[in-house]
Amino acid sequence: MAKSKASSTAAVRINIGISDKDREAIAAELSKVLADSYTLYLMTHNFHWNVTGPLFNTLHQMFMTQYSEEWAALDDIAERIRALGVHAPGTYREFAKLSSISEPADVPNALEMVRLLVKGNEAVSKTARAAFDKADSANDQPTADLLTQRMDIHEKNAWMLRSLLE
Repeated sequence: MAKSKASSTAAVRINIGISDKDREAIAAELSKVLADSYTLYLMTHNFHWNVTGPLFNTLHQMFMTQYSEEWAALDDIAERIRALGVHAPGTYREFAKLSSISEPADVPNALEMVRLLVKGNEAVSKTARAAFDKADSANDQPTADLLTQRMDIHEKNAWMLRSLLE
């Protein structure tokens, strides 16, 4: 006996205590966090490959630590979007539309790389903070927890990078 469409749809309906409208709104904000995070990941990895000058070793290692952590976080953010029942963005086109971070047109010098990464980490933190507000107002603790962790990491990264400019 075949299941009716209504019964098969009801079996997969998400019922986690967050309304459909709130889940979609939270996922939309998380998609912006994912886009900013992916853009920052690419920029950091690019700078890791292309940094030169007297700070080469310090920056090369720091950039690798930061892009490696960022890479792992991308999956957590995308999987949270999926857990909310929404498709995660996953193309350069989508990320470019959603991201608040502007990439440089060329390869900057080492200190400009640091300045750009400070701005990028601050941008991710601001985007995550806006998403946190949406998650918090909908009583979505798993998303709020994820975003709190991301803000902590990006604010710490910005501080460490900023310290190199003093």
